[in-house]
Amino acid sequence: MTVHLHWFLPTGGDGRTLVDRHAYASNPVDRTRPVSGVRAPDIEYLAQIAKAAEQLGFEAVLTPTGTWCEDAWLTTVALAQHTERLKFLVAFRPGVISPTLAAQMAATYQRITRGRLLLNVVTGGDSAEQRRFGDHLDHDRRYARTDEFLSVVRGVWGGQPYDFDGAHYQVEGGLTALPPDPLPEIFFGGSSAAAGPVAARHADVYLTWGEPPAQVKEKIDWIRSLAEREGRRVRFGIRLHTLSRNSSAEAWSTANRLLDDLDGDTIAAAQAALGRSESVGQQRMLALHGGSRDKLEISPNLWAGVGLVRGGAGTALVGSHAEVADRIEEYHALGVEHFVLSGYPHLEEAYWFGEGVIPDLAARGLLPRTTTASGAPLLVGSGR
Repeated sequence: MTVHLHWFLPTGGDGRTLVDRHAYASNPVDRTRPVSGVRAPDIEYLAQIAKAAEQLGFEAVLTPTGTWCEDAWLTTVALAQHTERLKFLVAFRPGVISPTLAAQMAATYQRITRGRLLLNVVTGGDSAEQRRFGDHLDHDRRYARTDEFLSVVRGVWGGQPYDFDGAHYQVEGGLTALPPDPLPEIFFGGSSAAAGPVAARHADVYLTWGEPPAQVKEKIDWIRSLAEREGRRVRFGIRLHTLSRNSSAEAWSTANRLLDDLDGDTIAAAQAALGRSESVGQQRMLALHGGSRDKLEISPNLWAGVGLVRGGAGTALVGSHAEVADRIEEYHALGVEHFVLSGYPHLEEAYWFGEGVIPDLAARGLLPRTTTASGAPLLVGSGR
């Protein structure tokens, strides 16, 4: 079992700061005006990241979904024209789109990109965010709807008219005339009791946020047992930030600088907003640090500082290149195959990881031989 490495496309903006905090400020950032330290998510910049990820050996890039970012489908199909092999892990919410239309879109996407689509199904854990898109179901009913949604998607990918009569969807003769080839792998996450059975029935890859190894193992064991009851095998992935440097001291110094411009009021506002989330996974993230700057290294080389102001994935692997590779190897030993990584700023951190950690992972035999930081051969001149 080898490791699959993926990077992240910051379609809500990027920079040398934890940029997501604008969503929690009392006076949100005016996104039409330049802000010091923040880079706009224009297609030229995102193309730089995508090209870097492809060159460095990442298999795919995750594109988020939500109010504060560009549409993932449109952005990634545009970026597919700037890359050759890179796959796109497109996040989307099943409650705001017809399952038959989503199946058709996926099929079209596969033909346009020659098979470079992966799907990240995001059921949603924030009712306020869901209502912005016209979705008024509560947490558990959203997962029940996702269960039906994925049943329909897989049904209409079969190439024959498909009928479905559920509580949330009624489809008569649903059909994708030209099914996608290959079928996109479905990545799916969720830590609640309502989420587990849906993952067991439908996920190809169950994706968890970066909790300490012991907690990740508990999740793996939970989902694996549920999948076995369904007669299925689910693979596992983890979503983490990363900050690796030539030395551990340099990495930790850089991590601490990310928090230098965050005052107590900003952290308190972020924690209050995140605390209202219905997401069990989000509550587990918050519990790792309790809103305090103290003791943010919650496990060796696992830093919870990002989660002070950022929703979703709130932990980062911090350390020397070898230490970060050690932690990846540790998670891999638990059964994690897919690592969906990111860092601030995403362009520079892709190179730090790609040139520092990827060669180490390859030397340990954890990567396919073709997954290396590729490019022109290094030429060493004499005296020039």
